[in-house]
Amino acid sequence: MSTENQSEIYNRAKSFQYAFDGWWFVLRTQHNAWIHAVITVAVVVVGLWLRLPLRDWAVLILTFMAVWMAEFMNTAIEAVVDMTMPDVHPLAKVAKDVAAAAVLVGALGAVLVGLLLLGPPLWQRLFGA
Repeated sequence: MSTENQSEIYNRAKSFQYAFDGWWFVLRTQHNAWIHAVITVAVVVVGLWLRLPLRDWAVLILTFMAVWMAEFMNTAIEAVVDMTMPDVHPLAKVAKDVAAAAVLVGALGAVLVGLLLLGPPLWQRLFGA
């Protein structure tokens, strides 16, 4: 293997390491990320118990992804704003509030998706009606 190929493989591996470092940072520092994590695991467990069809899993995975991506972007935006605007500034507040609103919209949408996909089979399983 050429040195150039080894360098490319190393660079790709480092890219993954940076991404996992970011994920770990979010889990370590963002309280809401733990809420997302617990809910993600709970929905996966319930979905497995209900034996959801593959199409429902695809929608759930996209929903998880949207919420997690919003949380990651919110954390990144907060970090950049804090770095560039150590003093309170009205536009810094707007940036942080809007980023937080994106997470809220994603989370509320995820709740609706969860109710639509898990609600009927869960009701059937629990109450047989």
